[in-house]
Amino acid sequence: MRGPGVVPSDPRTPVLRGRRERFDDVVVDLVGDLERRWSDRLGLMEYAVEDTPQIPDDWDDDTVPLASLVRGGGGHPNRLVLFRRPIEHRAEGRDELEALVLTVLVEQVAELLGIDASEVDPRYRPD
Repeated sequence: MRGPGVVPSDPRTPVLRGRRERFDDVVVDLVGDLERRWSDRLGLMEYAVEDTPQIPDDWDDDTVPLASLVRGGGGHPNRLVLFRRPIEHRAEGRDELEALVLTVLVEQVAELLGIDASEVDPRYRPD
C-alpha cells in the first residue's frame, strides 16, 4: 500500500502534528490559564517559543536556561520566551512535559509579579 494512511481535507495542512506544534499547544493552553488568572497584574505581555537559547561564549553556568524573561517598559511588553529543546530534553512524556512547562511558566510569572510561585497556580509543584 502506498500513500498516506489519512488524506487531509486540506492538502496544505499536515494531518500529524510535529514536536514543535505539540509543544506550542501545551504552551498556549497553559499560558491561557495564567492569562485568565493574572492578566490584570501582568499587563502587556508577550510569549514566545524558541528552539534553543543563544548562549554567549562567556556563559559560566553549567546549566542551559529553560526560559528567558525580559521586563518591558516605556510601552514595550514584558517578554517571556520558553526554550523548547532544553525543556523537551528533560521530560520523558507528555505529562512530564506539561508539568515542566507549567513549572517554568509559573516561576517566571512569579518572578515578574514578585510573588511566591505557589500563589500563581495551584497546580505548581516545586519538585
